[in-house]
Amino acid sequence: MIAKTLSPPEQIVELSGISWQTYETLLAEIGDRPIRLTYNRGNLKIMAPSPEHERFKEVMGRFVETLAEELEVKIEPLGSTTFKRPEFLGAEPDKCFYIQNISAIKGKKRIDMRQDPPPDLVVEIDITSRSQSSLQIYADLGVPEVWIYNGSWLKINRLENREYVECDRSLAFPSVAVLEIVRFLEQAETMDYLELVKAFRDWVKSQIS
Repeated sequence: MIAKTLSPPEQIVELSGISWQTYETLLAEIGDRPIRLTYNRGNLKIMAPSPEHERFKEVMGRFVETLAEELEVKIEPLGSTTFKRPEFLGAEPDKCFYIQNISAIKGKKRIDMRQDPPPDLVVEIDITSRSQSSLQIYADLGVPEVWIYNGSWLKINRLENREYVECDRSLAFPSVAVLEIVRFLEQAETMDYLELVKAFRDWVKSQIS
């Protein structure tokens, strides 16, 4: 077993040679604690998010919901639900949303990746540049779109031929210049939360008109 520990702002421990059973046991033991696990064919990442990470995560989630409200797009938010392909893959997005495939999972208490579709949109806050390995997991799970924000830039990744391609328009919200969200995210640490959401909503309305 090889371990590598990274320093703040996020505490991350990386382990290799971990069995699927160990991963499942850790998931059960951790429960609802604010610790996230990512598993990819024996490689395990354990992350304790920082306040900075959580702040951007909540703001991004609210922005997606605001886009959906103003554009009248139906969504089903499933937060950091654990998505697993037994024996191989497991991931917990910062935020995820079902959009095109709402009807397939509506009302379900458990999502089974062997028969249910993946979320249509995943949002990741990547303060410590860990997203590249996560993208491979999401590609293997078949997630159509992943947004990644690293504190400076936002990238929209679309799945094409089982690989992600960086794009300037979102599959979920193609009529809005989503990349401009960055200028609102830059104010997340200094501006009142609800005032920021209101400013973002006003901007979305201006985009529609």
